Amino acid sequence: MSQARDRLFALFEALGIATETFAHPPVFTVEEAERHTGHLPGARTKNLFLEDRKGGLWLVVCRAEQPVRINALARILEAPRMSFGKPERLAEVLGVIPGAVTPLALVNDERRRVRPVLDEGLLAAERLGFHPLDNAATTVIRRRDFLRFLEHLGYRPTVVDLARTLEG
Repeated sequence: MSQARDRLFALFEALGIATETFAHPPVFTVEEAERHTGHLPGARTKNLFLEDRKGGLWLVVCRAEQPVRINALARILEAPRMSFGKPERLAEVLGVIPGAVTPLALVNDERRRVRPVLDEGLLAAERLGFHPLDNAATTVIRRRDFLRFLEHLGYRPTVVDLARTLEG
């Protein structure tokens, strides 16, 4: 296990947060992940690291099957045009590689530059599955503990209905 992942799990332990972690082959897409994690408990997720035209950083977290229109999301968030963040920026700010994007990596965002956005539909699930800083495992965490983790880090996520990005 990596030092970063050890620190993450130590924080969970210090906060009294129970998790279950399941190893699997490295996955880089939602489709690949589904082949290896479809049997796991909890909602499977999709995590998008985005950058707006003015350099704002966003992490969108939703159910794996939720389509997202990024331009419509930018309008909902009142953010300048958004696009996927560059791998170099992802590594610099969150300490992960493409394919391993996860809200658990917010633990590495020491300057709190990233704004987390959670889909309403995701929050309907009691348990959530995220990569634990690498894409060769999935960690299942209770929704309430995930929200407590974010709060501990100093984040107040924006909650949106991503289905609205598909309208008109």
